[in-house]
Amino acid sequence: MSGQETAREFTSQMAVRRGRWRLYVALLGTTERWPEHSFNRALPVPTFTERADALSALGFELLPGAEWTWTEDSETHGDPSSAVLLIAETRVRSRAGVGA
Repeated sequence: MSGQETAREFTSQMAVRRGRWRLYVALLGTTERWPEHSFNRALPVPTFTERADALSALGFELLPGAEWTWTEDSETHGDPSSAVLLIAETRVRSRAGVGA
């Protein structure tokens, strides 16, 4: 990255949608379409390396020291008997030469 380019920071999340893990980068504050990657499976949960590779293919990388955190949510808001949804989240930055 040249001295004039600045990597932009974003939040990346991963969750199961329609029975498949999907990773996306939330480009809040922009009008750009959110980049996403489908792992095309429910199990096993994508590994750290698979997630890093997917982010790289989308033009992003983990921030130094960033870790994935996991949050439990419910499929139906406010219904404690609803199926559990797991959402992973981490901080990422755009890479040099990528238009994000």
